[in-house]
Amino acid sequence: MTGRRPTRSTFLRGLIGRSRATRTGALSAGALAACASLTVGCGIVPGATGGSGDDPITVMTWAPQDTGATNKPGMPAFAQAYARWINDRGGLAGRELNVLTCNDHNDGITAAKCARRAVKENAVAVVGSYSQHADSFFPVLEGAGIPYIGGYGITNTEFTSPLSYPVNGGQPALLAGLGSTLAGSCGPVTLVRPDTIAGDQLPVLLDSGLTAGGHERAHDQRAAEDATAYDGQSERALERATTDPAEPGCVVPVLGDRTGTFMDSFRRAREEYPEVDTASVLGSVDQATVNASGGASGPYEGAYVTGWYPAVNDPAWDTMKKVIKEQSFGDNNVDAADAGVQTTWIAYTVLKAAVESLGDGEASADTLTRALDDGLKIDTGGLTPPLQWEFADKLASVGFPRLVNAEVTLQVVRQGRLVSARDGAVDTTRTLQNADVT
Repeated sequence: MTGRRPTRSTFLRGLIGRSRATRTGALSAGALAACASLTVGCGIVPGATGGSGDDPITVMTWAPQDTGATNKPGMPAFAQAYARWINDRGGLAGRELNVLTCNDHNDGITAAKCARRAVKENAVAVVGSYSQHADSFFPVLEGAGIPYIGGYGITNTEFTSPLSYPVNGGQPALLAGLGSTLAGSCGPVTLVRPDTIAGDQLPVLLDSGLTAGGHERAHDQRAAEDATAYDGQSERALERATTDPAEPGCVVPVLGDRTGTFMDSFRRAREEYPEVDTASVLGSVDQATVNASGGASGPYEGAYVTGWYPAVNDPAWDTMKKVIKEQSFGDNNVDAADAGVQTTWIAYTVLKAAVESLGDGEASADTLTRALDDGLKIDTGGLTPPLQWEFADKLASVGFPRLVNAEVTLQVVRQGRLVSARDGAVDTTRTLQNADVT
């Protein structure tokens, strides 16, 4: 698909659930009666009238915090730091940026509450956020026409919803890229992943890379997302990784924040299986994780890790680091090496470009969505390829119509440091096109 599309298709409007005319026009008596039963309103007001002239632009960033599973406190904390930084410089195209934050507690009901609050507070977008509960929050956003810009890529819905604008390839690209790497370097592969809906999507993605390289599929081993120890899981994973005496295998834990807990158990069990390697993806392993596990003497030494972006020492991150230094006030949650913080920076870069493309026009959920849908190409300063969303992009045939950046980087732990394993990024588009994910 090339060029600018004049309008959305009827199908696209149907998926969003409401036409612009309905959102901005008068409600029927029946609709008004239905609204009276809702605790937060019908959602007809988000961004519909705000954001013009000197009006503030309100957005929301959400993520889980203080839970027993994966937490991403750096994302909302950085979003607030970004707002202070951009407002000190005159705002977005002269408009003040107002960032709301919400803790979804890794809970579907709370995630929906966050989305309803975004509707109630007239947010024009949800930006740079993390939640595993797409089935809970996306219907609320879609019903109100609020775009979801730069989610973490943890659910497949982020790559299918017409109101989603992902900035990375999420778990699909990370796992496909990791599978391609392990296909030529490992014997039997065991994937240890959460026993959750989001976790159910992971095996086929890793397998797409493995099978593309002529490797057999990985063994799928489920694990509790909030366990305090994984002794039994570690033993089983190691036993399966050594079923071929001639070719030691690899264990791939992808458990988010609980990956470190798994590796504590894995380190002890691995003493009997020193030949087994490990690998993972960014978000489950980062430099802080490596440091906490013992650095060069820890279980990650030699492990491959796939990521979405350049290494944190790349000059392309300099402006983000400046924002952190000037506006985070020593908040330890805001780490420049955190993939969540990095994703939030890129998501706000997209928001800034979209708002500026409107000139003096109204900045609303509708106008931002229209700008992003009508061919706007966004330069992220080398952190990603230029971003441009089409409804049916290259990966639409395998169920990811909104996935426009399938590039991954490969890193490896050497002498306790997570460093680039090869120059540049690898495009996993072709691998994903052959994945059996539909």
